[in-house]
Amino acid sequence: MSKQQASLPVVDLHADVPCCPPLAQRRVPAETAAVLAPAFKALGDPVRLQLMSMIASAEDGEACVCDLTPAFDLTGPTISHHLKTLREAGLVDAERRGTWVYYRARPQILRQLAALLSIEPAAATKA
Repeated sequence: MSKQQASLPVVDLHADVPCCPPLAQRRVPAETAAVLAPAFKALGDPVRLQLMSMIASAEDGEACVCDLTPAFDLTGPTISHHLKTLREAGLVDAERRGTWVYYRARPQILRQLAALLSIEPAAATKA
């Protein structure tokens, strides 16, 4: 029996509700930090941050790799590596259509990350 056992994440990155209070309000639990850290790490690279911005702001909600690659002075394989990192971090979904791959941002995880970084008090529900 292995000493390391797979555990279920305590944070649902697919949920539309914040995972936890903003870090300015309360300490982030270690388990939550471990789940969210790969997404923050993926965004820590300037090229990946630009790619994420291009994908998230795409007119139709998705961007073709054929439109992303020319925006950089990098080789196709390097761009593919960065896009793979964004996929593995759960920030984007990819769909192959013919010879091209289309990328779509995953708004749920972006909301989770934004909520965690928020310094504003939670908005009160108005009647």
